[in-house]
Amino acid sequence: MSGILEVCANSYASALAAQNGGAKRVEFCDNLAEGGTTPSYGQIALAKRNLTIEVWPIIRPRGGDFLYSDLEFDLMIEDIKTCKSLQCEGIVIGILKADGSIDVERCKILIELAKPMPVAFHRAFDMSNDMEKALEDLIELGIVRVLSSGGATSAFSGIEPLAELVKQANGRITIMPGAGINTGNIQALYTQTGATEFHASAKVFVQSKMTYRNTAAKMGSIEDEYQYELTSEVKVKELVQTLEKL
Repeated sequence: MSGILEVCANSYASALAAQNGGAKRVEFCDNLAEGGTTPSYGQIALAKRNLTIEVWPIIRPRGGDFLYSDLEFDLMIEDIKTCKSLQCEGIVIGILKADGSIDVERCKILIELAKPMPVAFHRAFDMSNDMEKALEDLIELGIVRVLSSGGATSAFSGIEPLAELVKQANGRITIMPGAGINTGNIQALYTQTGATEFHASAKVFVQSKMTYRNTAAKMGSIEDEYQYELTSEVKVKELVQTLEKL
C-alpha cells in the first residue's frame, strides 16, 4: 500500500497547485509563517467551489500558543459554522490547557458542533505535556487523525517517537507525520514509522513582480516582503510519485 499526501495549502492558489500535483486533500490555512491560521470565507468558498479534493480548513484564530481566551473560542465556533455551511470535508483543531494537556471539554464542544464533519488535530499535539496521554484523549474524543512531528523540530528528527505513536494508535486513529517532509526523507519516514499518511507544504518562494520597491518601509515582520510562499505543483507531484513507488 502506498502512502497518502496531504498538503498544507496557504491560499486558494496553493490548494489548486496541491490538487494539480496529485494530493489527496489540503489542510487549508493562512499565515504559514505563524504555523497556519484560519483562512478567509472567500478562500474557503472558492476552494470548495472549484476543487475536487478534500478541503479541511484549520480552525485557529491566531499564531502563538494553543491556550485560547473565551473570545478566541467564540471565533473558532463561528469559523466552524462557516466551514459547515460551505460543506467542507472536515476541519482541523487544536486546543490545550495551561498545563499542556488536551482541553478535552472545549474539544468536545467543537467536535459536536462540527458534526457531520470529521475532525482532525494539528500540531498542538506536539506541544502537549504527555503525548501518550494526549493521544488516548484524542482517540476517546473521536478525532480521526493527528498531525505530529513526534514532538521534535521536524518529522525526521522525531522518527522514533512517531513510530511509537503509530504502534500506540494501533489503527484507532491516523498518525500523520508532518514538518519538514520532502522527497529526501519521506521514504525513511514511511518505512521506519509505519505511517501511511503524510503532510507537507511543498512550498516555494515566489518573487514579486514589482519594479518599484520601497525598501525603507515595512508592512509586517517578515524579512523580505517582496516575495511570498506558494505550494509548488512540481514538488507535490514529486512527493506523490515517491509515495506511489513505496
